[in-house]
Amino acid sequence: MAADDLEARLVDLEMRLAHHERMAEDLSDVIADQGRTIDRLTLQIRRLIERLLEVEAGGQGSPQDDKPPPHY
Repeated sequence: MAADDLEARLVDLEMRLAHHERMAEDLSDVIADQGRTIDRLTLQIRRLIERLLEVEAGGQGSPQDDKPPPHY
């Protein structure tokens, strides 16, 4: 192989490596964002469950147990 061919192959490999490194960084950022979103949604679900349990413990019952008003 000529030196020019080896140089071209080396440049191509370096470009591919740089591309893969950038892609790995981008995917890492996406995963970190998704982790934060999951944490936020988990907290919201916990709070909603707590509120639901408070409402149920307060004796308000479920909306299906409510009878329609007398004018119906």
